[in-house]
Amino acid sequence: MMENDEFEQHDQEAEPLDMLASYFEANGWSYEHAGEDEIAATTQGSWTQYEIRAIWREEDQVLQLLVLPDIRVTDEKRGAIYETIGLINEQLWLGHFEMWSSTGVVLFRHGALLAGGDTLTIDQAQLLVEAALDECERFYPVFQFVLWGGKSPADAIAASMIETRGEA
Repeated sequence: MMENDEFEQHDQEAEPLDMLASYFEANGWSYEHAGEDEIAATTQGSWTQYEIRAIWREEDQVLQLLVLPDIRVTDEKRGAIYETIGLINEQLWLGHFEMWSSTGVVLFRHGALLAGGDTLTIDQAQLLVEAALDECERFYPVFQFVLWGGKSPADAIAASMIETRGEA
């Protein structure tokens, strides 16, 4: 990810979607404005490509960030994935995973209240995006263990949360 000093040529605060556009551009990610109040970008993670969508609700002063890993759930796996999402969400402090019932798409969602102004700082933009991507990277294997590995949600979480020590 980029360092804050890479923003030296940019203002330190900007409207939320403009700041996110600067952040995406500085990271070399392709992005586009999907309307006056929405921006979408893509980036490659360790496990999959992620679509990042940000929606600015000016009337509420809320920036909603959605990160969509490339996970689609078939009808027969939906019950197991709902259980998986419940177990994962118990471990999260900010944001949550969900599955859209109409499409079976799994996503991470987080909302940031920017009350008192309609600007976003560089640090806020970086923290919002990196925190969401980190959670997606952390839990992507859990979803794959359930969807493709035949593991139960509890076993998938236990298997993917093993922390390795040292180097190989």
